[in-house]
Amino acid sequence: MAKPTLISGLDGLKRCGWCVGHADYLAYHDVEWGRPVVDDAPLFEKLCLEGFQSGLSWLTILRKRENFRRAFREFEIDRVVRFNERSVGRLLKDAGIVRHEGKIRSAINNASRARELRDEFGSLGAFFWRYRVDGAFSGLPATTETSTALAKELKRRGWSFVGPTTAYAFMQAMGLVNDHLPGCSLRAEVEVSRTKVRLP
Repeated sequence: MAKPTLISGLDGLKRCGWCVGHADYLAYHDVEWGRPVVDDAPLFEKLCLEGFQSGLSWLTILRKRENFRRAFREFEIDRVVRFNERSVGRLLKDAGIVRHEGKIRSAINNASRARELRDEFGSLGAFFWRYRVDGAFSGLPATTETSTALAKELKRRGWSFVGPTTAYAFMQAMGLVNDHLPGCSLRAEVEVSRTKVRLP
């Protein structure tokens, strides 16, 4: 992996180098990435979209995200749980999303698994935030012991398309770890928001 770098933007702010080059990435970095998320629908959405992203660029998924939200009923778990074979057929015809049957069926399966987690722990946030990691910057690894443990537990519970790499990308995006580079203009702000997390 290339050494993580900081880039100075036209506004003079330093940012994580990965977000430079595309306005969509820049907005995602500044507004969303790393900020703590505790609510069920966005947590479920991100895990589903990380699964759809497998083998593709995140930019592809980001640009289709509104289409995914429409197609998957805003990722409301109880609505996706009710999807059936007719739903699968509808989604396979939807050119606005990634039409991969295995990934579509995985998202529907994972809705049932998410409901089970919610019923057991009270919320998805209560489960996923048990995997919070604090401390020094990690160096942007592809996987960690914590992401491996999370993926293993999800697979044990019947989830699919949730390997250690997917789990770590999810952790980074949802604020379970703060991987904004040291010196990034957003790192301190994100860290403060992580100290204020209150689970539903």
